[in-house]
Order: sequence, then structure tokens, then C-alpha cells
Amino acid sequence: MSSSSSDRSSSSPPKYLQKEDGVSQEFKTFISSLPKRKIHLTPDLYQYQGFWYPVMILRSVIACQNHFHPQSSDIFLVTFPKSGTTWLKSLLFTLSNRRQFAATDANHPILTTNPHELVPTLEIALYVNNENPNLDNFEFPSFPRLFCTHMPWTGLPQPIKNSSTNKIVYLYRNPKDVFVSLWHFGKKLSPEESKKMGPDSFVEGFESFCEGVTPFGPFFDHIQDYLKESKKNPSRILFLKYEDMKEQPGLHLRRLAEFLDCPFSSDEEESGLVEDIVKLCSFENLSNLEVNKNGKVSFTGVLNSAFFHRGKIGDWKNHLSEEMALKLDGIWEDKLGG
Repeated sequence: MSSSSSDRSSSSPPKYLQKEDGVSQEFKTFISSLPKRKIHLTPDLYQYQGFWYPVMILRSVIACQNHFHPQSSDIFLVTFPKSGTTWLKSLLFTLSNRRQFAATDANHPILTTNPHELVPTLEIALYVNNENPNLDNFEFPSFPRLFCTHMPWTGLPQPIKNSSTNKIVYLYRNPKDVFVSLWHFGKKLSPEESKKMGPDSFVEGFESFCEGVTPFGPFFDHIQDYLKESKKNPSRILFLKYEDMKEQPGLHLRRLAEFLDCPFSSDEEESGLVEDIVKLCSFENLSNLEVNKNGKVSFTGVLNSAFFHRGKIGDWKNHLSEEMALKLDGIWEDKLGG
């Protein structure tokens, strides 16, 4: 799959951020009954099943709920946007396909293809352009099939929630860095609107995030619901923290392999495979690859480079006031207990 097969202008919003003009009259009638809010850098958001979505993503979520049926071996990566998704996609793909593609292979797919092509996102890549795609005809780059989603637990298709075999890997991140990364990403996707925003827009965006009015938000409810489900069924849902993975990537890569029932063998450990995968999928390596500096994701038309901001822990300190940081810490404590 080509990572540059899009003729969209870099200044045009991707389809999943387009407005109500792209939906049927029947769907417009449906959303007219939903709570609606407008925030910076996104089209109008609609509240459905307790969470907020731009209209095209909401249509895609509902289509996915109605039509997606997983294979028993499917693996799902779940994140709130800007929580380390690109990095974990690359790790998950490389880990799952390590017998087919050696981590030291000069032609490894990670070196030539953006991770968002290798692990498609259900509601952004697969269902936004076609409300009932025939996935049997889709060329998946790996087996087992790997999918990503930002959908909250309430939004997941029932067959995934009811499955006894599908594995879910949930990655969460410090909300302060999530908000800052979301803000920068939104400006990249909506450069024209970004130019029009006033000096107070960052604070207004922050307040909306705290209130929970953000795509796929509320952020804290998103985490809370999956945490609750992972405690009920830890063999099916693995909960990972971005900051812990950055600090000890090898340790958590081994945890991930164990969880997916493909642990590293003693020979693989001795050969340094864990370290090779960590190096191949590091932010430094991914962000400097030619494929990630140029081209676009074929599914959405988003520039590959837009997915690489800084990847660092604590970048929020350069953007948030002490008062803002304390406010997010307080919400975290209230919702998630520390």
C-alpha cells in the first residue's frame, strides 16, 4: 500500500473532519436530535452514547457498530487520540510479524510505510469512506489482523465487546501532554482556521478539554471505562501507560508479547531481538524516515509528518500554566483516583 496515494491538498481537512454536507438527509435528521457543540479546530461535535464526535466520525462509528464482525484472532489497539498511537502501531505490527519481517531487515515495512497504513483505524480509515466495506477484499498487511480505534468502550461494536478471544491493548497517557499534542495536531489539520484564532483560543480549547468536549471525549471517561473492563477481564484487555513504556520499552514490549500469546523465545532474547524492535520503532527512527517526512496516509490524506510532534514526556510544561496543570491533576484525581 502506498503512503502517498492521495491528491488532497495539505490544507484541505481529511474526510473524517468534513462537515454535515457529506451525510445523507436521514443522518442529518438523526443528528439534529443530539447535543451539539462547537470548539476550535474541529467541525461541530455531536454527543452520542455519552461521547463527542465530528459528524463524519459519528457516522463511521455507527456504521462500524452495525456492520463490523471481528475474526476470532483480530487484535485491537485502543487509544484516546494523541496518546502514543503511532508508536504503539509500529511496535504491535513489528512484534506480530517478526517471523515474517526481521527487525533488522533493510526492507522492513516499518521503514517504507507509515504505521497508520499498516494498522488501519476502524472509524477513520475503513468506515469513513464506505459505511459497509467488504473487509474480505481488503489487503491486510499482517495476520492476525491488526486494527486500531479511538472509540470509547460504549462505542465499540458489540461483537468485539462480547468476544472471548479478541485481544484489546489500551494505551493511555498523561492528560496534560495529550491536550498539548491534540492542540498541535489540530492546528496541522486545520491550518486556515488556526490562522484566524485569537490569543484566548488555547485557553478556550483547554477548558473544552477539561469539560470533556473534544473528539472522542471526555478523555477521563474514555480511560475509566476501559480500566473498569480490564479489571473484569485482564486476559483480554491489557492496560499500558505511555510514560512507563517510554521509560522501559523492552520490559513492556515483553509484556505485550506475553499478552498476545507470542512471547519471545530464549533464542530471540539472546539475539537481541527485543532491543532491535525497540530501536526500529523508536520515535527518533520513525520521525526521521523519509516515508514519514513526506507523503500522506492513503486512507485519509493526512500528511505523514503530522503524526510526529515531539513524542516527549512533559512537553506540557512549555505550554500550560501551573493553574492549568493543577486543574487537570484535580480532574484526574476525582475521576481515576491518582
